[in-house]
Amino acid sequence: MTWLSSVRNALSLVVPIKKEVPDNLWHKCRGCGQMIFSRELEENLYVCPKCDHHERIGPKQRFDQLFDEGSITLLPPPRVPEDPLKFRDSKRYADRLKAARTATEEQDAFTNARGTIDGHAVVIGVQDFAFMGGSMGQAVGEAFVAGVEAAIAARCPYIVFTASGGARMQEGILSLMQMPRSTVAIQMLHDAGLPYIVVLTDPTSGGVMAAYAMLGDVQIAEPRATLAFTGRRVIENTIREKLPDDFQTSEYYLEHGLIDMVVHRRDLRARLATVIGYLCAEKAAA
Repeated sequence: MTWLSSVRNALSLVVPIKKEVPDNLWHKCRGCGQMIFSRELEENLYVCPKCDHHERIGPKQRFDQLFDEGSITLLPPPRVPEDPLKFRDSKRYADRLKAARTATEEQDAFTNARGTIDGHAVVIGVQDFAFMGGSMGQAVGEAFVAGVEAAIAARCPYIVFTASGGARMQEGILSLMQMPRSTVAIQMLHDAGLPYIVVLTDPTSGGVMAAYAMLGDVQIAEPRATLAFTGRRVIENTIREKLPDDFQTSEYYLEHGLIDMVVHRRDLRARLATVIGYLCAEKAAA
């Protein structure tokens, strides 16, 4: 052992070693900008304890919050052609898909699961904004139809949580074709006498808003979610008028009769159970 090593070892006994702080220890709220301890945010269902801002969450967190413990069964993601148009902008579409899958550990932007809520059988589909802005392509459309078919097979409601920037431009007309497909699928649910419930989360816009987001038998939204088909600036430039500050929010939609209720995330599970109980009362009695 050299004299330098001896000195270093001696110093290590009296000088504390600085430990690196994990990157995910704190979270900056998108609503108020305050730093929140990540564990505290998770325990509060990813709702800011200071300003009540509802953070965006993915399928795993959503399923854990809603389903009865031990009842979750993930449905396999559908197989669709990848990069059918061989699209490339600043990078290849195939590379964007690979990066999104690595970041989210999901196959695409829409995931289905089957389980129970307070004993009521349901199929839930969750759109993940973290996966390419929750954009709707062939995989999302196919997953939506698969969720409907699973609900019909199980004779239970289909609940969809929307979060999307719209249709996926990298798939062109193929993404827009998912709009009529989802509409037909919803009609299949109605023909089977089963409820279709939509929970609008921040943000829901574009082609998804025009496709299946506003076709629910019951329309629910989380507080202060941005809900829109067209961007605010586009509308203001078109009509040459200043829009209200709360325009395109959950509360604005509720006030103008476009949705049925705005429900805080902590109350959402109980409210869904109540709604399902009402809509499936005859089935339960039978």
